[in-house]
Amino acid sequence: MAAISTHLDIVSVEQQIFSGLVEMLVANGEFGELGILPGHAALLTPLRAGPLRVIMQGGKEEIFYISGGILEVQPNLITVLADTVSRAADLDEMKAIEAKKNAEQLLLNKKSNMDFTQALLQLAQAAAQLRALKLSATHSGSAARSIGSKVAKNLINK
Repeated sequence: MAAISTHLDIVSVEQQIFSGLVEMLVANGEFGELGILPGHAALLTPLRAGPLRVIMQGGKEEIFYISGGILEVQPNLITVLADTVSRAADLDEMKAIEAKKNAEQLLLNKKSNMDFTQALLQLAQAAAQLRALKLSATHSGSAARSIGSKVAKNLINK
């Protein structure tokens, strides 16, 4: 029996990075983590910077990083409109660590409110990239990939 799925599009201004059938999407909403399954109620909400977990048909999981955006859920379609988006596997961990260090240094040496705001933004984005990398590494095993599929099937069957 095929798993119940819905169509997901992940797009940014520059590109459409993913389009396909998925069993579940997990995203960081403005007020916490959201799990979207097929048949979810209609929803429009802002997304925070961080990882997007996409559980595809068969339980395979893929992690993306977004710097923020909007999530729209319709009866048969989920759309993520991201400010910027990339696959977690394409992120450079050393660059993210360096960006985090630079932002922390800017916070220590703040000269104006603008510097402070920019440093906080850079720090938040670097930390979100590192979370996406960590999540991607954690979920790279086949046992971990199947967890999302089992959770989705259990929730759907209830």
